Amino acid sequence: MSQKKPPKKKPSKKTDETLSKKNLPVVAVSSQRNLVPQHAIILPSYLEDPLKAYLIEVSRFPFLTDEEEQRLALQYRENKDPEAAHRLVTAHLRLVVKIALEYRQAYHNTLDLIQEGNVGLMKAVTKFDPDKGARFSHYASWWIRAYIIKYILDNFRLIKIGTTQAQRKLFFNLMKEKRKIEDMGYYAGAKLIAERLDVKEDEVEEMEKRMRHSEISLDAPIPGDSGTLLNEFIADERQNEEDMVAQKELHDKLLDNLDNFIKKLSQKEKYIFQNRIYSELPQTLETIGEKYGVTRERIRQIEEKIIAKLKEHFKDLENT
Repeated sequence: MSQKKPPKKKPSKKTDETLSKKNLPVVAVSSQRNLVPQHAIILPSYLEDPLKAYLIEVSRFPFLTDEEEQRLALQYRENKDPEAAHRLVTAHLRLVVKIALEYRQAYHNTLDLIQEGNVGLMKAVTKFDPDKGARFSHYASWWIRAYIIKYILDNFRLIKIGTTQAQRKLFFNLMKEKRKIEDMGYYAGAKLIAERLDVKEDEVEEMEKRMRHSEISLDAPIPGDSGTLLNEFIADERQNEEDMVAQKELHDKLLDNLDNFIKKLSQKEKYIFQNRIYSELPQTLETIGEKYGVTRERIRQIEEKIIAKLKEHFKDLENT
């Protein structure tokens, strides 16, 4: 008589935790099912660089046409179809990598950023409304970026960005300013950045040294792949000039509406909005309270009123 084989044990949460501790790219998973295929998680043994291996794996999933994207989004919204969610996620894994690589100098482990970005991507799938007319990739980008930035802020060591408020402010502005200068077609050198941010050149150079740590070169060839470059794997083939113009117009419209909102505020409200609500490094309630000779509770009340006004302002715009 043949002996019965013992039942296979179900994978536990500890298994995922163990993989994470080993620094493998265990991408985020749904509570209902793993939306990212297993072969995108387990690294090929023949590749030494886990990030390169991950890029190769996710590059195997095809992009979706507009019609496919719309159909799958409707399927998920109406039926919570896990297969539809699975296809939406896998088709946009390269988008997560692309966004994560924008922040590779700000955080040493790009795979961690990709994992957080995948959480944002799955959040986007559950929140996306296909009837609004927006492209899913544009909508998902906001969620992906938000999760990545939050992760960086939650995990940054003070020694990396500096301990003073001035150093932290320079850190955040430096990243944005470099992108602005490069988008205009100029070389983002320390001297030009310093002039635009009104800081000393050596301060910019010091901060760049803190941030200068890139895990991978996008111009590096994939081993055993006939010299194909990494950036060819993560390019968004569906991005076109019309989409970019539409995004810029939307961004400019939001900024214009925000400026109109600020003009309607009192001087005190403007200060609270710009130095607390809209600031990357918000002042404390106590600090603003001392400036105006009122309690922190009073500043909190004013802040809540401003937020309520802002919501009403954009609500009115939606109805126009």
